Amino acid sequence: MLPAVRNTIIAATTAAAIALASAAPAHAWGEKEQGFVAGVATFLLLNEIAKNSRKRRAPAYQAPDPVYVPANPGPVYGASPARSAFMEYSPNARRAIQTRLKSYGYYHGSVDGVWGQGTARAIAAYARDVGYDDSLGTRNGVVQLYNALLA
Repeated sequence: MLPAVRNTIIAATTAAAIALASAAPAHAWGEKEQGFVAGVATFLLLNEIAKNSRKRRAPAYQAPDPVYVPANPGPVYGASPARSAFMEYSPNARRAIQTRLKSYGYYHGSVDGVWGQGTARAIAAYARDVGYDDSLGTRNGVVQLYNALLA
């Protein structure tokens, strides 16, 4: 039995016994009074058990909120050979690519090695300016571009 429940039961039983004993004369303690005290003690015990079982019950399952998917999501910055090749590099190499693009003035975000819209735009602009524009369509072309940035 839990210590809190046991202590509550003992305290309630003691309080009831003291209250009844002081109100009734000692010679009037009969079966009816004993039955009453037993009933009060039983009620308090069952009440504490019910409270504790309600506390321990797991919350009801709630379905997650539905995910909104727009009908026309617009350009996807992630479904390209540039992203796939970028993610194949180590985190340090990805940060080095972003750092180099930032030093050339193409990248304006934080250098974190994470592919996002800023990295995608910087790669596209850099490739356009250095003549690698056609190479962004293939993985090998993008890898050559990244290797040139890392050199």
